[in-house]
Amino acid sequence: MMGHVLIHNTHGREDVERASLAFVTANTALVSGQQATVLLTIEGVRVATQGYAQGLQAEGFAPLGELLTQFVNGNGTIWVCGACAKSRQITEADLIPGAQIIGAATAIEALVSGVPSLSF
Repeated sequence: MMGHVLIHNTHGREDVERASLAFVTANTALVSGQQATVLLTIEGVRVATQGYAQGLQAEGFAPLGELLTQFVNGNGTIWVCGACAKSRQITEADLIPGAQIIGAATAIEALVSGVPSLSF
């Protein structure tokens, strides 16, 4: 039976280890046959912008750009917080393929319907 997990990441280049761990966890869910959604908020929204993750790598982890590509290629879903994106002047046009800007109601709906979440 396929489950669904929501991975919440609030970090970008200021804490590449946490950002990387969110995608390592999300990729593990996909490889395990589960549905995975990464919710990016606060500085984490920058991870979904074109070119941002290139050159970022935490000690002991694959490069963030590779983790991101693996997740998108594995049919993972990336949700970008609309309020967080707006305050950083990030629009849909700035995002990598596979990422979409969502409102808080979308995340709340997933949580209320029983989707478990992990935060990094």
